[in-house]
Amino acid sequence: MLGWLKKWFGDPTEKELKQMYKIVEHINSLEPEMERLSDNELQQKTQHFKERLARGETLDDLLPEAYAVCREASKRVLNMRHFDVQLLGGIVLHKGEIAEMKTGEGKTLVATLPIYLNALTGKGVHLVTVNEYLAKRDSEQMGKLYNFLGLTVGLNISGMSQQEKKEAYAADVTYGTNNEFGFDYLRDNMVLYKEQMVQRPLNFAIVDEVDSILIDEARTPLIISGQAQRSTQYYQAADRFVASLVKDRDYTVDEKARNVMLTEEGVAKAERYFGIDNLYDHANVLINHHITQALKARVIMRRDVDYVVQNGEVVIVDEFTGRLMHGRRYSDGLHQAIEAKEGLKIHQESMTLATITFQNYFRMYKKLAGMTGTAKTEEEEFRKIYGLDVYVIPTNKPMIRKDLPDMVYKTEAAKFRAVVKEIVKRHKKGQPVLVGTVSIEKSELLSAMLKKEGIPHQVLNAKHHEREAEIIAQAGQRGAVTIATNMAGRGTDIVLGEGVAELGGLHIIGTERHESRRIDNQLRGRAGRQGDPGSSQFFISLEDELIRRFGGENIMGMMERLGMDEDQPIESRMITRAIEKAQERVEGHNFDIRKWLLQYDDVINQQREIIYKQRREVLERDSLRDVVEGMLKSVVERIVNLHTPDSEVPEDWDYQAIIDYANATFFHEGTVTVGEIKMKPREEIIDLFMQKIKAIYDQREQEVGPELMREFEKVVVLRAVDTKWMDHIDAMDQLRQGIHLRAYGQTDPLRAYQMEGFEMFQNMIEAIEEEVATYILKAHITPNVERQAVAQGESVRPTPVQPGARPAAQAPGGEKPKPQPVRVGKKIGRNEPCPCGSGKKYKRCCGQTS
Repeated sequence: MLGWLKKWFGDPTEKELKQMYKIVEHINSLEPEMERLSDNELQQKTQHFKERLARGETLDDLLPEAYAVCREASKRVLNMRHFDVQLLGGIVLHKGEIAEMKTGEGKTLVATLPIYLNALTGKGVHLVTVNEYLAKRDSEQMGKLYNFLGLTVGLNISGMSQQEKKEAYAADVTYGTNNEFGFDYLRDNMVLYKEQMVQRPLNFAIVDEVDSILIDEARTPLIISGQAQRSTQYYQAADRFVASLVKDRDYTVDEKARNVMLTEEGVAKAERYFGIDNLYDHANVLINHHITQALKARVIMRRDVDYVVQNGEVVIVDEFTGRLMHGRRYSDGLHQAIEAKEGLKIHQESMTLATITFQNYFRMYKKLAGMTGTAKTEEEEFRKIYGLDVYVIPTNKPMIRKDLPDMVYKTEAAKFRAVVKEIVKRHKKGQPVLVGTVSIEKSELLSAMLKKEGIPHQVLNAKHHEREAEIIAQAGQRGAVTIATNMAGRGTDIVLGEGVAELGGLHIIGTERHESRRIDNQLRGRAGRQGDPGSSQFFISLEDELIRRFGGENIMGMMERLGMDEDQPIESRMITRAIEKAQERVEGHNFDIRKWLLQYDDVINQQREIIYKQRREVLERDSLRDVVEGMLKSVVERIVNLHTPDSEVPEDWDYQAIIDYANATFFHEGTVTVGEIKMKPREEIIDLFMQKIKAIYDQREQEVGPELMREFEKVVVLRAVDTKWMDHIDAMDQLRQGIHLRAYGQTDPLRAYQMEGFEMFQNMIEAIEEEVATYILKAHITPNVERQAVAQGESVRPTPVQPGARPAAQAPGGEKPKPQPVRVGKKIGRNEPCPCGSGKKYKRCCGQTS
């Protein structure tokens, strides 16, 4: 639909860009005036702008002059002047949209304009980068400009103390990674005191490499994780069993879905091996789970492609960048299954304490913008998920890179021989070559072939990423040959060495088409920066995964009929178009998966927002008495309504059940009797209970003092909320894993998940209220009462979620989380008199619940 509209009416963003050029002209007209200002006068403009905002002017009103000030300051401090196209990009970012700017067009400098303007509000601006190296580099370089203009700059990276993070967030401008911003949000919603929170309300974020963060990593949730116990023997036993299975006889593999399933013969073999009658019996769920994960580890997960083994550890390889993802672990026992397969020490699994996806975290910002070299192909997704339009910003100098047609070979071996031949030819004349591979395995294969030819080269993959920026920066020097997995080195410019332009500039060789055209374009975009010469070409084989999955057999048949030699390539626009069509289908499929996952995640996200909002109120309020009384009333109303239904006459109401519940939850025996409530209207019964409850509440407050009672309220409410919420996250996760089976019963799984998730959330709220009711009126309060976390967790990044897979992953380390009791002073023996004064033994009174 979007393409059809553009065909007839043109791209609306192009028309808007033309309007923005008028603003650029206005900014340019102010340049002579700004040049005449002294440094002091230029710096005073910041305070002047803040005063104008206070008087009611808007940021849009200030934009031309503020951008002119920022440009002039940049010339003086950084010796860098914003081009007109950079001003244009800055206007797009301020609007809260995505600016697509080609590699080398100076996106880092572009961001300074909207950052300066929006920081004038004092509400904070976040610049989000893909790694800490870039965050640190940009905060230091651009920080000089902001400091000159009177703004403060903070850097938010891992390993910082709580106080350091608080100071970073308090700054006008905060640089950091997407991971840290997201984790800080989760950690802030687990703190016990409001002073421990580090983030301010989320105001404005500019996301650098926005396609990487909001598209590629959209399926990757952030998780605060704690350990769960499960015997490691299961993993070893399952791995030994799976190692004995035979493909196609005992199990089948679905390559597209990356799934593996036992056949009937495999099931029978499992039952004999483990000595059980029925593998699918409820009692054997654990065995079945371990066999499934062991199969995935053995059959689907490939060493040096999906993961590497380093220092006795399984380390995940990021499928998008080829980088090692230290600290990340596969979820649901898959990581342990791989450890068993590789004969390594098996780490314990863990449980999820808090989680959020990037999709939902970044949608919480009041205003969101992004910049990248490649976003237009994903425009529909950006618009539908984030409400962001993509504006293609023209290059400052014309793009003269030559993108050559794909070379298609019959076999992978022939393709790599051709790649090496091409590298040798270009290396001999001194032209630098950057080769993109899709995996560590392929980069090392190519490296070995180049060594045989005596070609000096650098390999940049996840195993050698420490020198990443240094290696990639040298890739444009005369005679340089660099092999890089996917987009390693993103964010670092490749500058051409002396005399290289005359040789044709940097030549890019792609050794395989990626599932996404955008990733291919990123690789191509490393050449031809800022009007430099350059060229690119992809070498493809019919054995490549993308071709094999989407129509490779037809092309192979055609080559066979033509009797083509293995080393003879096809250079065909038709095949290139067919490949691009396949990529479009995959992109659409992946978008559907992300959209599907978001629909499910929106259910828990709405619940998370409610819980976190209420939790913040608990931390910020001085007194929770009215909140607690509201919870108590809800509990009373539920129990009274349950036993006084409209369908029965009052004579048949179960008054005794009401009293029994009340005695177990609020009162001591005899506080209210059946005789006092019998035959009374339900409203009168509720009022009577609330009068008694308030009297007990008043008495307890009088005994311990208002200050201690206020703190005790927070202890009880926070513990109840945190414990029940963590249980709820796990329950929702379990529900989500099996919900797709509802489709067999002609039920919409999403609708079922929404309905049942809502019901579970209501049950959780009721459980919180009941726990608070019990403790607030019955637990013994002593002067040393203090808040305690119900579990200790650590931050981990899992792997992207596959359809039907568990959308969470765990990490090693940390203590096993345990619910922590409310501190109530000296421990009371079960047979001692209850300290509440009831005259009963502790085990028969308050000891039942506290």
